Amino acid sequence: MNEKVKYWLELSDYDLDTAEAMLQSKRYLYVGFMCHQTIEKILKAYFIDRNNQSAPYSHSLSFIAKKGSFLSIFNEEQLDFIDQIEPLNIEARYPSYKERLLKSLTEAKCRTLIDETKKLQLWIKQKL
Repeated sequence: MNEKVKYWLELSDYDLDTAEAMLQSKRYLYVGFMCHQTIEKILKAYFIDRNNQSAPYSHSLSFIAKKGSFLSIFNEEQLDFIDQIEPLNIEARYPSYKERLLKSLTEAKCRTLIDETKKLQLWIKQKL
């Protein structure tokens, strides 16, 4: 396996473990953020694997998938999930969004985010 692909895979796994730790400590804002990071990094691994070039410098999941010409491999459910977690990267970083986001991220919602992140991450890993 390409060393750069392996690097992004390891970071993706690390971020997923961090999302779990944030759920355990009830830091729900960062559960969503780390789920986004998990998918961002697995998409970058997939991008490098498919295109044999460095991944784009972007946090946008849809941009990375479009740039890599693999957005079309996702089914409707996966696309909906990507749309759901796409803003969690930005909203977790800026104060004007944090209050609203914190209200929407319950323990149950965060558990679902992690479960869906695991499912999508595994699906992408199986394509590598």
